[in-house]
Formats: sequence, C-alpha cells, structure tokens
Amino acid sequence: MKTLPGLYTPAVAPRPLRQRPTSLWADALCLALGLIALALVWHGVAEMRAPLAVLDADPMTLDLARLPEYALRTTLRMFIALGASLLFTFVFATLAAKSRKAELLILPAIDILQSVPILGFLTFTVSFFLGLFPGRQLGAECAAIFAIFTSQAWNMAFGFYQSLRTVPEDLQQVSRQFGLSPWRRFFRLELPFAIPGLVWNTMMSMSGGWFFVVASEAITVGDNTINLPGIGSWLALAIARQDIAAIGWAVLAMGLVILVYDQLFFRPVVAWADRFRVEQTASQQVPRSWVYDLVRRARLGRMLGGFGSFCIQLATPRIRRPWPHWHLAPQSRAWLQRGLDMLWYGALLLVLPYGIYALYRFIAADVYWVEAVSVLGLGLLTMARVLLLIAVASLIWVPIGVWIGLRPGWSQRLQAVAQFLAAFPANVLFPVAVVGIVSFHLNPDIWLSPLMVLGTQWYILFNVIAGASVLPNDLREAARLFGLRRWQWWRQLALPAIFPYYVTGALTAAGGSWNASIVAEVVSWGNERLQAHGLGAYIAQMTTAGDFPRVALGIVVMSIFVLGFNRLLWRPLYAYAERRLRLD
Repeated sequence: MKTLPGLYTPAVAPRPLRQRPTSLWADALCLALGLIALALVWHGVAEMRAPLAVLDADPMTLDLARLPEYALRTTLRMFIALGASLLFTFVFATLAAKSRKAELLILPAIDILQSVPILGFLTFTVSFFLGLFPGRQLGAECAAIFAIFTSQAWNMAFGFYQSLRTVPEDLQQVSRQFGLSPWRRFFRLELPFAIPGLVWNTMMSMSGGWFFVVASEAITVGDNTINLPGIGSWLALAIARQDIAAIGWAVLAMGLVILVYDQLFFRPVVAWADRFRVEQTASQQVPRSWVYDLVRRARLGRMLGGFGSFCIQLATPRIRRPWPHWHLAPQSRAWLQRGLDMLWYGALLLVLPYGIYALYRFIAADVYWVEAVSVLGLGLLTMARVLLLIAVASLIWVPIGVWIGLRPGWSQRLQAVAQFLAAFPANVLFPVAVVGIVSFHLNPDIWLSPLMVLGTQWYILFNVIAGASVLPNDLREAARLFGLRRWQWWRQLALPAIFPYYVTGALTAAGGSWNASIVAEVVSWGNERLQAHGLGAYIAQMTTAGDFPRVALGIVVMSIFVLGFNRLLWRPLYAYAERRLRLD
C-alpha cells in the first residue's frame, strides 16, 4: 500500500532504515573529512577574494604543480553554481508547477534562457559583476559562476517541474484528506517524490557545467582577457600552445575530481534518495555508498540528521484540519479569478512590447533585413543538425539508460564513468576533429556536427536512468507475472514509465545542443581553423569581433527557434505525459 510521507513514514517508499551501532572511528573519520573539506573551501574562497592585480602578477601557467590548486578553484565554482541552481529550481520550478500565471511567464523565460549561449551571458554580465567588486577577483569569479549556473539551472528546473506535475493523484488526494497545508504538502509529499529525479538531474547538470568551463573561466572585457585559475583556463592555454601532454594532464585531473566528488557527495546522495521511491514492494537491490554507511554509523551524522528533521518540523507545522479557503460564492470566486487573470495579462502586455521594441531598436540600428533573413537561414541549418543528433542520441541512449536504471548495481558502477563522459569538454577533441577533417578533406558542415551533441546527449541518458530507477518494483513484478516480453514490455511498461523523464532530457539536450553550437561550429587547432555554416558559428564570429547588435540578433534568432520548437513539440509531449502516463 502506498503511504504518504510525513503521515505514516518519513519517506514515500515504506522501507525503514536499519539502525546501525555507532563507532568512534566513524565519528573520527567523518570529522576529518569535514575539516578537510572546510579547509579547502576556506582556502579557495580566500583566493577568490584576492585583488584582480594578482592575476597579472601571477598569470596562468602549465606548471604541473599548480594543477591541484586550479582543480580546487574550478570545483569550488562548480559547487557554488550548483547551490544557486538548486535554489533557483526550488523557487521557480515550484512556482511554475503550482501557479498557472507563473507558468505562463517562467517556462517561456527558461526556454529562452537555455537557448542563450554562454558567450551571450558573459558578453552582457561581465561588466556588471566587475562593477560590483571593483579591483577584486570576486567580480570575475561571480561572472564565471553565473556562466556555469546558466549551464546547470535549466535542466534541473525542467526536471523538478516535471516531477511536481506528475505526482500520483492518489497521494495528492490523501494529502488533501489529511488537510495538509501547501507548505507541508511540498515538504512531505512533492519534494520527496521529486528527489530521485532531481538527484540524477543534479549530477547531469554538474557534468554539463564542465562542458562549458573553458568559456566560463576565460573572461573577456573589451580588448582584455581575464583568465581565472582553473582547469578550463589550463585547457584553453594548452590548446593555444598545442601542448598535448598538458591537455592529457587536465583531463586526468578532471577525471580524478569527478571520481572524488562522486564518492564523497553524489554516491551517498543517490543511496539516500533511494528511500523516496514510490513502490508497494521492496526493491531487491538498493544503491550502496561507503560514505553514506559511515555517516549512519557516526553519532555526528545522526545528530545532524536529527537537527535537519527538527528544522523541517519547525518550518512545516502539522495541520490537522483542512486548509482554510475564502468563504466566497462560486460566482464571486470566478469573477475574482477572472479579474486577477486580466490584471496579470495586462501587466504582461505592458512590459513585453516595450522590451521587444527596445531590442528591435538596438539591433536595427546596425543590421539590415537582408542580413536578418540570412541569419534565419543559418538557424535552419543548425536546427536540422540538432534534430538529427537528438534522434540518433535517443535511439542509442534510451535502451542503455533503461537497462542501467533497472539495475542499481550497474548504476553505481557506471555512475562516475557516465559523469566523466558527460563532463568531457569538446575542446579536447578539437585537435582530433581538425586533423581528421583536414587530412581526409571532409565536409566541416557534416563532421563538426557530432561535437554539438557530445556534452548534451547525456541529458537523455541521465534522465532515462532517473525514470527507470524510480519504476516501482511491483509494476516490474506484475509485468513479469503477466509474461510481458520484448516490444510488448517496452510499449506497455518501460516507455510509459520513462516518457516524462525522457521528454525532460530531450528538451534540455536540444537546448544544450543549440548552445553547444557556439563552440562546435567553429574549431581551431594552432593555425588551422574550421567553420561550419550555422547560427552558432555566426554568434561566435560576432562575439569575437565585439559586434553586440549582431550578437543580440543571433541570440534572438536562436531563442525564437528554441522557444517555437519547445512550444510545438516538447510542451504537448509534457501535457501528454501528465495526462496519460502518470504512475497513479
């Protein structure tokens, strides 16, 4: 029987945790790990707050002894951006899922923002952040962190929104019968239900941030370039100097960093999130983590867990009576709702036309209609590449993701490998792509295209793994008892179960591919420079030239394509998933 979290058990899945005896060595090891992490964070933050002139006095170098410090700085930026992405997700994705008026504004805004290239954000935000902290590295650090945030937040927000919209209706009805307030319902039902998918989306977003770390750590202001210490700047310098060995050391450092935070952070979180699966029978295999087991053995971990539960109890007081409503007649309530809708749409009609007109004036001052039409044609070329690559990636990774998600043992073994592949920067493959295309006289318009999906195809894999991993064990046993095999098993069980998660993955993969076209359609290695015809190459070229009106034109065209595609394809698929494919 399904249970409502917070009413009968502390999680959606009724699997009580077995209490383990505490031990002094577990406390000592937890304390040591905590102190080491605190010392590293303290050192990294102190370096971030140093004067900007330090970067000129101590420029980037390919000295191998400096690589651990560069890795620490990059990792710290990634986790700060991840924290900001989680906060953004909890606030705006929840508002979009709960409020129809907010949804009308937030979802199109996220659609547009995920299509804005990271170079577009850096072009218009660097001066702002440097002005906030004049003469300090912190301004450039904030610009880099914000750029990484833009590569993480949209996927997490879409995934969390999808989970909130597909909470089983029977659990929603039970929460209403128990009179839970909206605040308590969020913490006791909706958030636990969304946690498994959110965890996998968080891992994907963390890896997606690595893909753009080179662009985010090389801050350009006019004719000046600020290279923040980090693995991304190391890679950029190594590529500029054609130093293959330095590129190899950077990839090795990135792999070690991913392995460390997978063991110390993500693997324990995956093991903890398994408590929140919605199912009627216990799973035969559960994710394991030595860090999670260590924390459960430590008194310090239990104290922190008890303190966290106490804080949640304070924030969500128990409501034993139905949540009060205004005592209005149905007709009066309808008139009130209609009036609020008119005020909302009126505000949008006042603000949006002004913003569109200001943007039009900015672009039309230097750009003629003929060029705008040609940019639309470039957008069509990039769109064709995106559609083809997403289709091919779906055919490859959906079966693999389902296979991994249904096997927690293999999921744990491949978790770090998948994160490393998702984080693998396309810049590392530029030498191979350039040498291969030039040597065999290949067409750049075709053979540069795979670089677009190199870092974004993993959105599909991670979301499919998340969907398959939360598939209730009782449904799998029922399918086995009824003898579902092969295509019938896929059509009646697997595909309906993962479909909402796949839509989220494909949507964000498509948006990420548009974004990745900036670095994939123009590649260079030494004196060799290859360029494909497309919108990404146009934006990259105009950004290098400092032509802001044309950069804005390229971003607007890309936003139109992404927004239109999302509205015509992905949103209807979302609605279909909510209406027909919920695990009720």
